[in-house]
Amino acid sequence: MVSSSTQKPRFAEFFSGGGMVHAALGETWNCALANDIDPMKCAVYRENWGSDHLVEGDIATLDHNRLHQPLDLVWASSPCQDFSLAGQGKGLKGLRSGVFYHWMKQLSHAVKAGFAPRIIAFENVTGLMTRARGRDFIHVLNSISALGYRVGALEIDARHFVPQSRPRLFVIALRKDISGKNLQAPAPSGVFHTEKLRRFVNAASHELKGDFAWWAHTAPPQSAVSMPDIVDRKPDTKWYSDEQIDKLLDMMSDPSATRIAQARRTGRREIGMLYKRGRPDENGKIRQRAEVRFDGIAGCLRTPAGGSSRQTIVFVKGNSVKARLLSSKEASRLMGLPEGYKMPSHYNSAYKVAGDGVVVPIVSYLDQQLFTPMLKQARQNAVAVA
Repeated sequence: MVSSSTQKPRFAEFFSGGGMVHAALGETWNCALANDIDPMKCAVYRENWGSDHLVEGDIATLDHNRLHQPLDLVWASSPCQDFSLAGQGKGLKGLRSGVFYHWMKQLSHAVKAGFAPRIIAFENVTGLMTRARGRDFIHVLNSISALGYRVGALEIDARHFVPQSRPRLFVIALRKDISGKNLQAPAPSGVFHTEKLRRFVNAASHELKGDFAWWAHTAPPQSAVSMPDIVDRKPDTKWYSDEQIDKLLDMMSDPSATRIAQARRTGRREIGMLYKRGRPDENGKIRQRAEVRFDGIAGCLRTPAGGSSRQTIVFVKGNSVKARLLSSKEASRLMGLPEGYKMPSHYNSAYKVAGDGVVVPIVSYLDQQLFTPMLKQARQNAVAVA
């Protein structure tokens, strides 16, 4: 069953968080289902998108009938901690990233009941390609393929869309009864067919290489959003004191101290982004270091849970150095959320919503480059069969 061509396409969003996929698709798509287990994130979702289609709770206990409806797209941005550099390398065996299996059970029930969505999208960190020597990524691809889908992937860094370094892997799958002939490149050629992704596929089994879809796409236009554009004029974070600034400068690694000195010499206001990280000293002892960058790109936003530091924004002009934690609004802007998006009032909650989310303009790009052409092809197939 599929939705009517006269209606807006319909999507379901799993691990929906604050609804960033909804933010990207909501104007031209209809949300049929959103699901997340986190009460705080669900409250944010309701505040921004209402509660009509939101189901709060564990995906493992979600009623299978929820997916027994015509859907054009099922999206999942499942927890990534067990694939990330900050994780323990447990991959799909980890408690958090292992919820992939519960999502697959939901999809499997829907397919068997005759409600196979036209498109499946799965987003996660690029560490999925390296954890367990790539076996986890192969398992993801094979699991989706086994449901009757032609599967491919793109590796996209958010810096193409917003001033944030945030590489992510996007698995895109099209139902096999829909022709994908005009949607695929004969060989990897797009900007998001990265060298890392090419190496992975080339090293995979002959069967996987033969079935892998190199989805055709064009490079996005250069992002018009720069670091000054994300600066919050009324931040909800306090400015550091002179003593805190001195301490921060003392924590600088040598390369970062050099960057501060270079920024001072320009005489202009320079905006830097800083993370505190544990680094080994000359004796092998782990010490906290402050590492700053002035390349106009923020580091990857991460959830503040589990000991990860929150990002600091630094302003340098001559001998003046000012700094504070990144504000909630700045985190929202770095994710490409609309200005009217309502973040939680509690700072750590707002940072978590951003750090666990998907960059909105990337989803819009995927819609324009892949989802919309795929649905057009599906409609043409339906007309031909009729």
